[in-house]
Amino acid sequence: MKPLRYCLTLLMTLLAIMSAGANVADTTLSFTVFYPGPDIYELEGHAALHITTPQADYAVSFGTFDFEQPNFVYRFVKGETDYWAAAAPWQYFADAYSRQGRRIVDMQLDLTPQQKARIIDLCIENLKPENRVYRYNYVKDNCATRPLGLLEKALAPDSLRLGTVQTVNSTHLRTFRNVMRYYHRNYPWYQFGIDLALGSGIDYPINLREQAFAPALLAEQLQGATAGGRPLVSHIEEVNPQYTDATAGPTPWLLSPMCVSVLLLAITLIVTRRDIRRMRVSRRFDTVLFGIFGLAGCLLTFLIFISVHEATSPNFLYMWLNPLCLIPVIFIWIKKCKKLVLCYHFTNFALVFAMAACWPWLPQSANAAFIPLILCDLTRSASYIYITNFKRKQ
Repeated sequence: MKPLRYCLTLLMTLLAIMSAGANVADTTLSFTVFYPGPDIYELEGHAALHITTPQADYAVSFGTFDFEQPNFVYRFVKGETDYWAAAAPWQYFADAYSRQGRRIVDMQLDLTPQQKARIIDLCIENLKPENRVYRYNYVKDNCATRPLGLLEKALAPDSLRLGTVQTVNSTHLRTFRNVMRYYHRNYPWYQFGIDLALGSGIDYPINLREQAFAPALLAEQLQGATAGGRPLVSHIEEVNPQYTDATAGPTPWLLSPMCVSVLLLAITLIVTRRDIRRMRVSRRFDTVLFGIFGLAGCLLTFLIFISVHEATSPNFLYMWLNPLCLIPVIFIWIKKCKKLVLCYHFTNFALVFAMAACWPWLPQSANAAFIPLILCDLTRSASYIYITNFKRKQ
């Protein structure tokens, strides 16, 4: 972290000198977008402000975080996602992305000296130790929306008009979740986890400004943007002309969540057919299946009731995945608790069936791989009810 602090201090000094009276006419200010990379936190890309003066050439970024922070994973899941603004020499910053083979688009902004000075002042303010840490929000306040917000503040109120995205089908731009699915299409397990963890808060129709949460989309929006009626971008440079698609290739279908879910459904149907034939419940199978559902339900409980992520609640999947799924895991092995387990399966079947039947009208989009898993749940609850009642009649 010492080199970062050194760069930060140096940049603040240079910018302070400029803002104190130096002529900003020789300063160029660009909005740079780094297209998607291979890691899951890079799939929508990254953005930074590029400030070039006669004395220095720096990038100001709002996407810095440290995996080595104490309890990083727990705090990230809980929603305590503290990122910070940082600065680095431009060449050092750009080379790190070029080595990954990523596309880098540097868009020089057509700004007045007063607007440039205003952005520089805002950068200085945001880089101060007491201001540089902020609570990161994946879709509302991130590495793209932060510098865009500074640009909006520097321009006349409401003068910035973002352009429309032409290269991505409009169906992929309707909601936050649709945008995520577009950029995560080669990472189905990552999207499966997002669709499980995040509720209806990312499923409402979004406007052009909200689409800008994805840096790769913002790059296209800025290229067609206007400020005060004139084009915002005066020059576009491909910093890494030899770029390639740095993301991973498509995941084979046999390794996808859908394949695993269909396989589990096939096993469930085979086990259920055998159970009905011999009129006996496979307790080990139900222990494993509902144990998985119960653990997923515990995770959703944490995300909904403890996490401060705003998009985790409401989550209608909680009707299906909740800690009550652990009831058959434990009590199916206790003979005196047969009524409790039967009551659970009656209630579970009714709730999950109602959720599945009403899903087209609920304000939340589901992952297609959930369908076979829900059928597994319904099949095992129905078979338990049928076998138990059959034995009672006998």
